[in-house]
Amino acid sequence: MRICPNCGNNVDDGVAFCKNCGCNIMNMGAAPQQPMYQPYQDPYDHTNEFSAQDVSDNKIFAMLPYLLGTIGIIISLLAINKSEYIAFHIRQSLKMTIVSILLSILTVVSAITIIGPLVCLICTAILSVIRIICFFRVCAGKSMEPPIVCKLGFLR
Repeated sequence: MRICPNCGNNVDDGVAFCKNCGCNIMNMGAAPQQPMYQPYQDPYDHTNEFSAQDVSDNKIFAMLPYLLGTIGIIISLLAINKSEYIAFHIRQSLKMTIVSILLSILTVVSAITIIGPLVCLICTAILSVIRIICFFRVCAGKSMEPPIVCKLGFLR
């Protein structure tokens, strides 16, 4: 029994072509025993980009923007000391702060209706939950972009 190098399907020894993808197996020579698959890497997970020393030294200042909002951003900016880890978390918290400000403006503008402020209130509650998630991720030493907010293209 051989394995197709193209799709990883099991192929009988005397067969020239893979039944699954049609790849010519006879000209391939000996196929590898295991198919070569790349493990999934989350594009929003940046944990491996920072050194363990940077994470352990600056974890407290990375928590502050999520915990205190704008005041935490200012404190972390003062304590940044060339730390990419803190800068990453400041950018993520700044995204959430900007979205929060935009939701506040939208609430005021749509105050005439009942549905507009209600939708903004729900979005603000979701944003608060995302801040809590981010806070606990920093506590665990992870550097992941916040869910939902990571889809926004600004402040990359």
